Amino acid sequence: MTPHPLTWLYVPGDRPPIVAKALAAGADVVVVDLEDAVAPDRKEYARAATAELLSEPRPDVHVRVNALDTPWAADDLRTLAPLPGVSGLRLPKVTSAEDVVAVAEKAGDLPLYALLETALGVERAFAIAGAHPSVHGVALGEADLRADLGVREDAGLDWSRSRVIVAARAAGLAPPPQSVHPDIRDLDTLAASCARGRALGFLGRAAIHPRQLPVIESAFLPTEREIEEAETIVKAAMAEEGAQALADGRFIDAAVVAAAQRTLSLARRT
Repeated sequence: MTPHPLTWLYVPGDRPPIVAKALAAGADVVVVDLEDAVAPDRKEYARAATAELLSEPRPDVHVRVNALDTPWAADDLRTLAPLPGVSGLRLPKVTSAEDVVAVAEKAGDLPLYALLETALGVERAFAIAGAHPSVHGVALGEADLRADLGVREDAGLDWSRSRVIVAARAAGLAPPPQSVHPDIRDLDTLAASCARGRALGFLGRAAIHPRQLPVIESAFLPTEREIEEAETIVKAAMAEEGAQALADGRFIDAAVVAAAQRTLSLARRT
């Protein structure tokens, strides 16, 4: 997997031709979805098709299994977790640390990513993020969360967004990616939303169509000005240790230097 995935492309598990196209679309991670994107009467077919697809090693393919309280979850985990083509499991509707631990005990060392889609999940975000060494990330599922909270305006989710970002960082995890933007044609609004998400502290975003990928990547990659500033900070830190002021009067310390190093690392991913 790339050091800093920025694009997470979801694709329905019961549509093998679409999955094949998604694998060639250039996303950092392809997420084969067995949950929301698959009707109940096609769950078994989706699982079998996904198992066939991932029977051989493939880079950066995750599976979103069905929620743990559904009748399909146990079969999803038993069938898919051992496969060499699965590089991560995304767990929907997680509401407790115990949910994650239960999966980790069955999935071995496979990376787990918890999706928080209810008020209870958000309230327990830090406990979930730190529940087990196999947890590599947490993220919001905003459509379900919006319904659970009765939120109508987008800004009504900002507290939940910030809480999950802080919980991830407090648990030593990477900043979470933003939830999906449902309108695949409105790329201008997507770009504006990504810019706002980046300002909040998100890193990357889930997508539901390949045309969204370049917009997301462009929004989260450092700008030339940000790269120049980061290079200046790192150069100054190499010349003199400890807190100091740059020629333009800006004060820098270890935390500022670490942030600059992260910016340069992100820029080098291209």
